[in-house]
Amino acid sequence: FDKKNKLVVSIDTYNEDIHFPKFKFPNLVLKKVIRSSISDLICKGVLPKFFFISASGNKKNFSKKNLKLISQTVKKEQYKYNLKLSGGDTTNSNKVSFSVTTIGFSKKIIERNKAKLNDDIYVTGNIGDSFLGLKIIKNQLKISNKLKKYFINQYYSPNLPFKIHNKLHKFANTSMDISDGLISDMTKLINKQKLSFEIDVNKIPISKNLKYYLKKYKKLKVHYLFNGDDYQVLFTASKNNRSLIKLIANKMNQKITRIGKINNGYKKNSIIFDNKPLNLSKFKGYSHKF
Repeated sequence: FDKKNKLVVSIDTYNEDIHFPKFKFPNLVLKKVIRSSISDLICKGVLPKFFFISASGNKKNFSKKNLKLISQTVKKEQYKYNLKLSGGDTTNSNKVSFSVTTIGFSKKIIERNKAKLNDDIYVTGNIGDSFLGLKIIKNQLKISNKLKKYFINQYYSPNLPFKIHNKLHKFANTSMDISDGLISDMTKLINKQKLSFEIDVNKIPISKNLKYYLKKYKKLKVHYLFNGDDYQVLFTASKNNRSLIKLIANKMNQKITRIGKINNGYKKNSIIFDNKPLNLSKFKGYSHKF
């Protein structure tokens, strides 16, 4: 964030077999790559305006058919989010990867590590659909075709809380998007503060389809919430802003759910499920290892 020039820049890299499965559906992969990139700005209260894409792959990856699909997707995403593709680069490699630079302009951004004691913790949208979609793509579970289509779509086409970008500044003290997992990202959000978080699993919002899946297959909700790729906004806000947040959520038709609170640093971070504390180490989400 360049405050003097009101410039906000985000850079993300996506690698085949790490950030997305095999490059079987290029149009869907591009959709995921673009949306997860602009999510970085949305969660900071910034409108994304321009983006650059650099791609690496080979002739098979970028065949005429695939390039046409990629081009169509890029055009659609530009139209949907009022973005402008402003450049990029290509290079040859055996595996596919994309690097996306996203640019927006703002006088201020909502930073990390600005939470306040007794703040409420909120998330937008629903959590967990993308993880189920990834498990289906990897053939790790089998469900009905209707549900299969829904969850795969949620993985490749995250439903971004786009409209919230110009409202966050009114109530959020600190914010980021959920990419590595709810617990992992909540930890990063306050990791330089002498504070801790308490999150209630029963309050974490999930879709009707995920509820149906959990009930039908007798699965526990807690195993589907902390695995990442949700691309929803995670933020904290003062208790005094509860009615304002509710009002704005209703006006925007944007789901915003209070899921926990910020406590003193001497208390350890905790997840509560049915009024019982859970072992946090089991829900760490995605970890960037080098």
